[in-house]
Parts: sequence; C-alpha cells; structure tokens
Amino acid sequence: MRFSTRFAPSPTGPLHLGHAYSAILAHDMARAAGGDFLLRIDDIDQSRARPIWEAQIIIDLQWLGLTWDGPPRRQSDHLPAYRAAIDQLGQMGLTYPCHCTRRDIREAANAPQEGGPPPTGPDGLIYPGTCRHRPMAAMGPGDAIRLDMTKAMDMARQTAARGFDETGPAHQGHHPITAQNMIATIGDVVLARPAMGAAYHLSVVIDDAEQAVTHVIRGQDLFAATAIHVLLQALLDLPTPQYHHHHLIRDDTGKRLAKRDDARAIHSYRAEGATPQDIRRMIGL
Repeated sequence: MRFSTRFAPSPTGPLHLGHAYSAILAHDMARAAGGDFLLRIDDIDQSRARPIWEAQIIIDLQWLGLTWDGPPRRQSDHLPAYRAAIDQLGQMGLTYPCHCTRRDIREAANAPQEGGPPPTGPDGLIYPGTCRHRPMAAMGPGDAIRLDMTKAMDMARQTAARGFDETGPAHQGHHPITAQNMIATIGDVVLARPAMGAAYHLSVVIDDAEQAVTHVIRGQDLFAATAIHVLLQALLDLPTPQYHHHHLIRDDTGKRLAKRDDARAIHSYRAEGATPQDIRRMIGL
C-alpha cells in the first residue's frame, strides 16, 4: 500500500508555527516513505473561510519548501458527498434533528445533578440527548443533525471495536473502541450544522476516504476525536487509516498557538528575514 497523507488547514487565518510543524512533519514522512503528500483546504465553514487566507496558505507552504501531489482538494467542492453520507446514516436510523443551542446545552449540563461537574468530550459539554426522540421528518431549517451514539455503537459494535493503530509518541499502540466509552465520554456528536454541508467529524472521514489517505498525521489535540472518526468509518464501510498524533507547538506560557497569535504567523517570520531552515529549527525539525 502506497503511503499517503495530507495537510488540511482551514482558510480562516494565517498559518503559524504549529501549522508549520504539522505540515512539514507530514510532508517529510510522506517523502521519506516514497509516498504522496496531499493538500486539502477545509473550507466547509463558508461563513469564516476567506480566499485571501487560502492564497496565503499556498504562499506559506511553498515558501517552506513543501510540494504536494495533485491539486488541492476544497471541501466546498464536495458537499454532495457529505450529504450522501448523512442520508446513508439517516436511512440506517442513526440520526436525528436537534434544535438545541449552545446555551441550551450549557444550561442543561449545569442543572443540579449528582456526581460532580458535567462531563465533557472532544466537542465540549456532552450533549444530554434532549432532541433524541425527534424523527428526521421533523427537521427544521435551523436544526443540526446528530448521531445517536447508542444506536450507532450497537450497529457497528463488531467493526468499530477493532479500534485503530496509533504511532504518535503520546498514545502509541492499538486503541480499541467500546460502547461504554463512546456513550459516556463522547455522546451524540453533530454531523451537520445549519448552513453547513457537514461538521468536521463527518467531512474529515469522507475526505480521507475519497483521497485514499493511509496515514493521518495531525495534532495531539485531535486524538480524543479519533474514535468518532473510526466509528463513522465502520458505519459507512470506509477504510481506517493509521493515525499519528504529534505534540503541539506552544507559546512561552505553555498555551497552544492560535491563528489570532499573529506574532508567530509564518508570514511574520518571513517578513522579518527568517528562512525556511530557521522555521525548522524553531519547531524542532
């Protein structure tokens, strides 16, 4: 099997040192294996995506000396594929419409309860299941679409339980997936949001399958979400890649970098006279 990986930035701001680390690491691993390095533009959220940032991403990656195989894939060009996957899960009886706002979820989670603070998962507060009884026929224009985790794990119990292989330094090894863990620590995740073709968890699974990605190389902050992706792969009969979650580049206070931290943006270093080799040294590559 030919090694194939990708770098998938969102065009919602400038690339910073953390992005440079992820992109260079994936690029170097692919080239060392004689494989493919793909570029994907995660512009599914058209309310925040901007052409100017996509253009800046291309410029920054080229300046870093990275090359990719084939043209970039833009999520906004593949909305029908996401919709088909959502429809497939709906036909399996695994989805429901949800009209709860973030405030609704926060208030439900903060209601008096036993057992300490409300549980959180990869997407924040775990959804309490308020709309789980609603059929898809009741879908409204402002509703999100959620996956019924209990039903999903019951349907994919055997295939999803096989889990996934991780080669990243913090979680190296094989990770099985259990229904108890998925229900208690993740809950009913969002598959599509109003005015968006799909949410991250679904779109990344479809994109990786359509691009024949064999190795997913990304930040450690996404490790907890990997079980969601493997479950969706099992439900949709898609292959599961090998995963490698790398450490995050942090600032002097230990906080992970954000796109609003322009002082550590690649274009800022370039304007100050830094070289691509300087960037590699800064991030330990």
